[in-house]
Amino acid sequence: MRVLEARLQDLRKIMQEIRVDSYGIDIMYPKALSYLVKINQISNITANILKQEMLSLGADAAIARGALTGETKKTDCLLMGTLSQFNRLSRKLRLQPFNLDKLSQELRLAMENYKREKFVLALGSHRLRLGRRTQIMGIVNLTDDSFSGDGLYKTCDLPAACGLRPATLEYIVEYAERLVKDGADIIDIGAESSRPGARPVSAKEELERAVPVIKRLVKKIKVPLSVDTCKPEVAKAALDCGVSIVNDITGLRDKKMAKLIAGYKCGVVIMHMKGGPQNMQKNPVYRSLIDEIMDFFHKSINSALDAGIEREKIIIDPGIGFGKTMEHNLTILKSLREFKVLGRPILVGPSRKSFIGKILNAAPDKRICGTLSSSVLAALNGADIIRVHDVKEVRQALKVMEAIIRA
Repeated sequence: MRVLEARLQDLRKIMQEIRVDSYGIDIMYPKALSYLVKINQISNITANILKQEMLSLGADAAIARGALTGETKKTDCLLMGTLSQFNRLSRKLRLQPFNLDKLSQELRLAMENYKREKFVLALGSHRLRLGRRTQIMGIVNLTDDSFSGDGLYKTCDLPAACGLRPATLEYIVEYAERLVKDGADIIDIGAESSRPGARPVSAKEELERAVPVIKRLVKKIKVPLSVDTCKPEVAKAALDCGVSIVNDITGLRDKKMAKLIAGYKCGVVIMHMKGGPQNMQKNPVYRSLIDEIMDFFHKSINSALDAGIEREKIIIDPGIGFGKTMEHNLTILKSLREFKVLGRPILVGPSRKSFIGKILNAAPDKRICGTLSSSVLAALNGADIIRVHDVKEVRQALKVMEAIIRA
């Protein structure tokens, strides 16, 4: 006798090995998948209807005691049931008053998004197929003050006697080519440091650093390029040179950026950041971390859509290390799969971050083991793209993880 801890993709395989009829598999599969669905701040009337309906299906719903006694007007609600029960609940809610038909639609969409494993990102001449394996975004820092010490604007692999000086264009191109050879599916080019307390860089300086590199790389490598910037003028210049993705750490706060991206029909990474690089790590506080980040993404995605950006071009990034404490970062990585209800690919950047340094008491260049473990865990928890410095090592770790999962 065995107690099976089967991943979703294993359930059909297990039933097929038992030689269950295919029709029976389709019926039983939804009964084997259990979910917890939390709905925030709904009326007591809605909560009590949900509880009654869930109980009638053999499932349950947890609501505040005050919602039962009438002491409160609103409550959070935790629904507990199988996929089959949630499907039946959605059908029943369509016939209910009190705006429950809308809740039915939202519940159905959330469940569909949560189960979605595959995405295709059309990025100009590039097409990224997400879901078959975790994609890697390799980092090319054209800065002189990167937190990780890899800023190519001041370093190169020359003998120590040569000292530190800006890497040549040839070296930077070779560096990016090496990342692709090591397994990078995307190259992310940034010319302004976003580490805590980093000095701002003018658009002119950012352009001078990034544009020559982008022009050369577009001709040299075959994977899509991303530009890491929050300045519309820099993004425009990069897009004109052939970049396929704009990676905006400010989450499209600048409306000009959203309009620009919509016009170019390029991909966009919308990242969550509390505050800005100058103040983001000064005692960041959240009432409810995941709920607040989720609310940010709902609003940002809707704003992007209103600006004309296509939904299928959007990638989300919860912003590890951007306005978060070590505990916040760990919670995000542990809860990463919750963001799948948004129905967009998830990008995560744990590479060499300070939370790893605090756990291991290690300097940025000594955080490779922490980067590997957090990258593998992020992939297991639903990350579609991992943004890293150490591409070769992370690719190897993910390859082993994916082989184990496919076994």
